[in-house]
Amino acid sequence: MNKTKRQISVVIIAQNEERRIVKAVRSCQPFADEILVVDGGSSDATVEICQNIGCRVLVNAWPGYAKQRNFGADQATYDWVFFIDTDEFVDDVLANSLLAWKMSSEQDGGAYAIYRIGNFLNKWLDKGEYLTRLYNKKEIRIKETLVHETPEISNEHVVKLEGVLWHEGFRSIDDHVKRFNMYTGLEAQKAYYEKGKAFRIYPLLWRPPARFIQQYFLQGLYRKGLAGLTVAVMWSYYEYLRFIKLYELTLGDERGRKELKPCPEKA
Repeated sequence: MNKTKRQISVVIIAQNEERRIVKAVRSCQPFADEILVVDGGSSDATVEICQNIGCRVLVNAWPGYAKQRNFGADQATYDWVFFIDTDEFVDDVLANSLLAWKMSSEQDGGAYAIYRIGNFLNKWLDKGEYLTRLYNKKEIRIKETLVHETPEISNEHVVKLEGVLWHEGFRSIDDHVKRFNMYTGLEAQKAYYEKGKAFRIYPLLWRPPARFIQQYFLQGLYRKGLAGLTVAVMWSYYEYLRFIKLYELTLGDERGRKELKPCPEKA
């Protein structure tokens, strides 16, 4: 049987990432047939740097995470799309897995998941998560949602690839707090406007401590010293913020309905 070589378009969405994007691009060059960077309107040298290291660069005013990823996939030359963020990089095992997959003629999945491990305060964490990052754009699209966008495919059709996607997500405590504030706001809006969920007190009471227990004890962050403790505390804080922001949206909507209620006619 003749083996057919698949081709991969790596798609990276970026904005003002001149300090981080080179490492991400370099890690993908061993297996990528194309690296497409979609720039949301950088004011730094992101575009020039990416062009100088062999990327195809398109500028598209920032429409949101999911829309920007779908724009990139639509503009990609090849059907198979691998997306990576500017603060991530592929290890050698994963690069070799992708090279082997490209040369295989077997179609063993509709999409492929990668194991991602993050860092915090200069320590790599022991536990990570599988994220779907390789898919066929002719069959799958990124779900249109405000935050935590993923390809729309059921888990039973996702195959896991060997290797690690390293996520250098920590920049500073201040940056982490700002991003948590942004993401929790988007999550609250997603829950309220997309899923129609209103605030309930019980999740606010049990989710933050449960998240701390999961992170600190079950996932072993206690072994990471102060860095592990801080990660667990911040994820507990994340849970509290997203539910209290959902309460704020619910309260605001109720107040708005009361204000719109017509006044009784005077006798």
